[in-house]
Amino acid sequence: MNYTFRKASLEEQSAIWDILTQAIQRRKEDGSKQWQDGYPNPAVVKADIENGHGYVLTEGDEILGYVAILINDEPAYADIDGKWLTDGDFVVYHRVAISEKHIGKGLSKVMLNFIDDFALQHGITSVKADTNFDNARMMGAFEKSGYVYCGEVFFRGAPRKAYEKVLTHPHV
Repeated sequence: MNYTFRKASLEEQSAIWDILTQAIQRRKEDGSKQWQDGYPNPAVVKADIENGHGYVLTEGDEILGYVAILINDEPAYADIDGKWLTDGDFVVYHRVAISEKHIGKGLSKVMLNFIDDFALQHGITSVKADTNFDNARMMGAFEKSGYVYCGEVFFRGAPRKAYEKVLTHPHV
């Protein structure tokens, strides 16, 4: 497969929101409370894109997935109930979503590999992320991709499982 990972454009906002809506519904069907409170929403996606944080995984002209990527920009991570593996610069990502049509093809792993590449291209070897305690799919993706559980962080009053991956070299 010939995948591309690139910054999203505002023209793609509707297609991205469709993918996130599918992911919100999957969380609900999986019995997860994650993303069931009106967040994320179209305004969040628009802000991601306008601020240069929104990225898409594509094949040809089709958007397969979406993620927001930031560098050193997650205040909640300073107050972890636990301990991060590293204390320096880090890449953090949120709102990972894969199109319903492409679930089960390993695209979450593909996207996480692209995020690793993004970090290394910016000279950063720490990648941090979090998920709801009841999002078994994402926790599985973290573990398969070499992330280590570091403790809990809190968003909007709720605990989330926090993970970190330390990169040593480009993956093959």
